[in-house]
Amino acid sequence: MAVTVFPTKGNLINTKKSLSLASLGYDLMDRKRNILVREMVALIDTAKSIRGEIEKTYSEAYKALQKANITLGIIENIANGIEVEKGVHITYRSVMGVEIPKVSMNSVMKHHPSYGFSGTNSQFDIAYRSFVRAKEFTVVLAEVENSVYRLANEIKKTQRRANALHNIIIPQFEETIKFITDSLEEKEREEFSRLKVIKKNTGRG
Repeated sequence: MAVTVFPTKGNLINTKKSLSLASLGYDLMDRKRNILVREMVALIDTAKSIRGEIEKTYSEAYKALQKANITLGIIENIANGIEVEKGVHITYRSVMGVEIPKVSMNSVMKHHPSYGFSGTNSQFDIAYRSFVRAKEFTVVLAEVENSVYRLANEIKKTQRRANALHNIIIPQFEETIKFITDSLEEKEREEFSRLKVIKKNTGRG
């Protein structure tokens, strides 16, 4: 039982205000959850598509790398001369209060290969371009999957809060309002009966 207040008109007004705020809070939580779910579903579809592209690109890259190894010999020395990517940057955007990462890569390697052309061939070029493309896809996938993870966590929290409002807090307020209303009505009936008796007795006198 959530009824722990005195049945007064003041408490009835306050409880109705609390119920109104709780109902508004539930509506907002429900709306937030729906927006986050839509955002997450769209990102899951994007992630699925990107994974397919990464798989395809890596397949092309390793095939070209194998051919380059066959035609050029083991190309470890050439590969070791290629600089490590350092152009990855992370910023954030807010979706309903959830910080979603935005990962970007300003790669100079895509436009300016860091190896000489005299000791390589077209198969090595294909492998190089394919691995750069796979890296770009991987950066996007990291952004999308991290966003999905953050959204999923927030959806769980929002759902728990919405459930608490809908299943516990709002019913408690409704129960309290019913208790106060019933008590006040009973009090009014008693008062009315008492006045009738007084009036009747006064009339006799």
